[in-house]
Amino acid sequence: MGRYLDPVCKLCRREQIKLFLKGERCFGNKCPMERDALPPGMHGARRGKHSEYGLRLRQKQRLKRFYGVLEAQFRRYFKMASRSVGNTGEQLLSIMERRLDNVVHRLGFAISRNAARQMIVHGHILLNGRKCDIPSILLKPGDVVKVRPRDISLKLAREGLQKTGQFGLHVPDFLELTGTADEPEGRMTRLPTRQDVDDRIRDKVNEQLIIEIVTR
Repeated sequence: MGRYLDPVCKLCRREQIKLFLKGERCFGNKCPMERDALPPGMHGARRGKHSEYGLRLRQKQRLKRFYGVLEAQFRRYFKMASRSVGNTGEQLLSIMERRLDNVVHRLGFAISRNAARQMIVHGHILLNGRKCDIPSILLKPGDVVKVRPRDISLKLAREGLQKTGQFGLHVPDFLELTGTADEPEGRMTRLPTRQDVDDRIRDKVNEQLIIEIVTR
């Protein structure tokens, strides 16, 4: 499984938006975007306007980094979206929202997608009653995501639910939180649309520009 192992705060500075990659830190004053929003590097303050190519590249990188997807996987998702019925850009966003790590995060079991990915890889999540340790698996309507009934798993999920509630993160309409505090559980009720995309990124990406750079 490919992973990004370098410092993540500079990714937010590079994209000039908060990508919410470090959980609680991103909501407080310790977030580097609150203190120094300049792009990283010794020439960050001197960088001028983007070219047409640069504008499109930044849109693609912004979407990839928000969902924690690397280039090869992003290309596969784009091929899937281009073969699907409907608008390619909206289908791409829908695929991103259907990832298991994103669903675990948006149900509130983890404060960030990175934390959700770690929960999945460590075996804390059940998908349709079976342990699933693949963060990138795509869910379909009717799939049930449940926290494994173990003390450590339940503790992590309760902490996640408490923190997501504290920071005002809500469960989107295409998901339903059906469990209890003792048995956290959720299900996908339908395929996500563009309106269901996380509002922290929904209005900050232009999928048409992404299509243009991927197909050029």
